[in-house]
Amino acid sequence: MRKFSPEYLRRTREGMWERSREALDPLSLSDRRRILDAGAGTGELARVLDEESPGQVVCLDADTDLLAVAREETGLDVVAGDATRPPFADDSFDLVVCQALLVNLPDPVSALSAFACLSTDRVAAIEPDNADVGVDSTVTAEVELERSVREAYIAGVETDVAMGDRLESLFRKAGLDDVETRRYYHRKVVESPYSETALTAAARKASGAALGDHERELRRTLSEREYDALRREWREMGRAVIEAMRAGTYRRSEVVPFDVVVGRVGDGT
Repeated sequence: MRKFSPEYLRRTREGMWERSREALDPLSLSDRRRILDAGAGTGELARVLDEESPGQVVCLDADTDLLAVAREETGLDVVAGDATRPPFADDSFDLVVCQALLVNLPDPVSALSAFACLSTDRVAAIEPDNADVGVDSTVTAEVELERSVREAYIAGVETDVAMGDRLESLFRKAGLDDVETRRYYHRKVVESPYSETALTAAARKASGAALGDHERELRRTLSEREYDALRREWREMGRAVIEAMRAGTYRRSEVVPFDVVVGRVGDGT
């Protein structure tokens, strides 16, 4: 499973669930007594779960550095452990939920089956459909370059990062019943005045660091010449973004669709 830095998680989750939490309604958070956030990372989702539920929220993640951030920033209980082999007894929770976890696992059905053993009621997953991301930018080259990188990344990554409609069938394969799905759109807009996060992101484009985050996956599908050419174009685009920011004319919008899928634990009959 790929490792993520706290900065990456903050950047990709910034503003998520601020506009609406309606897509979380099937989780019935107001009725929960004990919730596990599996693969909690730095606790962005766990914080929302805690705000919406009177129950206890526990964060589980294998990365102790991320958990330290989650503990400090949320004050919630944290447990170090593998989300695919969770260190809890069966029926320890009435909801087990994960966000952007299954897309990083080679065997998501096994993880869902483990979650079903832990839960007395519901299992939920909130997973991005990376094939359906929409980007618009005042720097024209950014739109096409991001599309090219996204397509190459999806082809080169070793897990299914664009589950989409297939996610519902994974729940059924794991033995979960009454599966319900909704789609949530995470909208991120960068415009003047620019935040420190936006300025840092632009600098990482100009240096090539942002592209480097996915170098391993990209090199699986691109030749050395293709990757080097893409990196040059990416850095040039980043410099154009910085120039537009200095002029106050840069605006970028991104929409990432997340599928919220919820299933009930069967009675085994």
